[in-house]
Parts: sequence; C-alpha cells; structure tokens
Amino acid sequence: MPTLATRLTQVFGTRHPIVSAPMAFAGGGALAAAVSRAGGLGLIGGGYGDRTWLEEQFGAASGERVGVGFITWSLQKTPSLLEDVLAQRPAAVMLSFGDPAPFVGTIHNAGAKVLCQCQDMRHIKAAVDAGADVVVAQGSEAGGHGASRGTLTLVPEAADFLAAHAANTLLLAAGGIADGRGLAAALMLGADGVLVGTRLWASNEALVPRGHHNAILQANGDSTLRTCTPDIVRQLRWPGGFTARIRRNAFTERWHGREDELERSVAVEGPRYQEARALGDADNTAVWFGEGAGLIHAIEPASVVIERMAAEALARLEQHGGATLV
Repeated sequence: MPTLATRLTQVFGTRHPIVSAPMAFAGGGALAAAVSRAGGLGLIGGGYGDRTWLEEQFGAASGERVGVGFITWSLQKTPSLLEDVLAQRPAAVMLSFGDPAPFVGTIHNAGAKVLCQCQDMRHIKAAVDAGADVVVAQGSEAGGHGASRGTLTLVPEAADFLAAHAANTLLLAAGGIADGRGLAAALMLGADGVLVGTRLWASNEALVPRGHHNAILQANGDSTLRTCTPDIVRQLRWPGGFTARIRRNAFTERWHGREDELERSVAVEGPRYQEARALGDADNTAVWFGEGAGLIHAIEPASVVIERMAAEALARLEQHGGATLV
C-alpha cells in the first residue's frame, strides 16, 4: 500500500506522519504503543509528572518505540523526572508550556529527539533557539491547554519561518485535526506531519471514562470553550496566556465568568470537583476535548484511526485537494 512519506517519517522511521498528543491522564502507554504499532509515533502524556504513573505507563507500552511529553513549567519543579524517563530510552520528548532550553541538551545527550509545542511565533523562535528537532504549531482549536492563534494561519507562518531560519527543523500541525482531510491540509500548509489529540482521546486505548467518551459522541465543534476554571478548581497556577479548551457542561455553566467566586470557594469546590472526576462524571468536571469533536462519531481502536487518517489524506492529495484540473 502507498504511504505518505515526509521528513517526519524519514527521521522517525514511521509509516505515517502522525504523532499522538501526550495527553495528560488520557495518553497512557497502551495508547502510545497502539499508535506506534499502527505506523505513527505514540507519546505518553507525562503531564505534571508522577513517577509511579510514568513507570506504569512505560510498562504498559510493552517495549514499543514510544516517546513522552511534559508540561514544561511543572517539570522545572522536579527536573529529576526527566532522568527517570530518559532511562526508558524514549524516541522523543515533547516539552510544552514553558522554556525548553534547560532540558534540550540532556534529552539530546540521551539520544532522543526534542519536540516543542508552540502557540505563537515567539514560542517558535524560542524553540528554534533552544535546539528543538521538531516544532509543533498548536492552534486554538486543540483540546486541553493552549492559546489564541488558529491552526490555519499559524502553521504556514511557522513553515515560512522555519524555511528561512531553521530549514532542518521539522514542523507538526496541531489543533482541530481529526481526519485525513486535516492531515492533507496540514501537509499542504507546509507541515511535515500532525500531532493528534482529540481524535485519539476518543479511542479505545485512551484512559478516558466511559461517560466522557459518551459526551464527545454527543458533541459538535460548538460544544467546547476556552476557560481557566479547571485550573482554578484544581489550584494549578498556570502561566498567563494559556487557557484550557474543554466541553461546555454544568461545571462550566456554573463557573465560567465567575472565576473570582470560584477562587474564593475552592476549599469546597475543589474536593467536589475531584470527587466528580473520580466518578467519571461528565457534567461536573472538565471533559478535555477540542473542536474536532464534531468530526468524531465512534470510539474506535487507535489503529483504525491512524490507518484511516493516512489513507484518507493520501486519497485527498491524489485528488489534488478536491480541485479539478482543466
């Protein structure tokens, strides 16, 4: 079968130019391994950093070639976590939401590639200066934390910048990419591949409660919003400029726009939120998916998602992106 060969597939030795987003709490070892077996590159979501959980998830990856991702500002609080992870010999380490420079040398010395997730041109320039092998241009459509730039304009602007200033640095597009059309579009915009979150969040292998999966199947692209309410209720001090895209539900209806009141009530609301999360309650806790929800109609194995996305993208590109030559 023909495949989409790009610089990404050549550098990482994958069949498809698809990387799974290292989604905190959802992107475990089973999902990362399934993506890698299907021909992509799977990343374990290291999130805020939990040694025991990370060790368990690398074990769940069953020896597959996978990588890992961290929330950089949190990793800076416990940098020894990086050494623990590098002992697992990951193919790549992705750093998001903070200065990557202190970690790049250590990662390269361990033989892994560095991916830096970026939300604007300032972040991209900093990633290049730090020595990133791959820049991930993340648009606001993405689920989870991000900023305000849209994927459609950020990706080609990033591609132009890299072509002029860092021609060997690879580019991934992220945000709202949930099928082969999105992959084909990303390649046409100048990306070497895509980072996929929401579509793989809605997979059998993701560590997502059934009620949350049911919620995405009932959602469309209008069903989410950007908000800082889950960070307030969890007492996570995120840097300015970043908000979370989550599902609109009873929790957001109650607290979005009333952030000061939530801050004052966190002693009561924090435990209430954590209890709802433990129960898999999709109404009273954050449900972490993006605008790609409207393109998702089934919870499927990750391998099915990856293979279909690649095949659809190839078909679209072969058809000249839907245009007719006359």
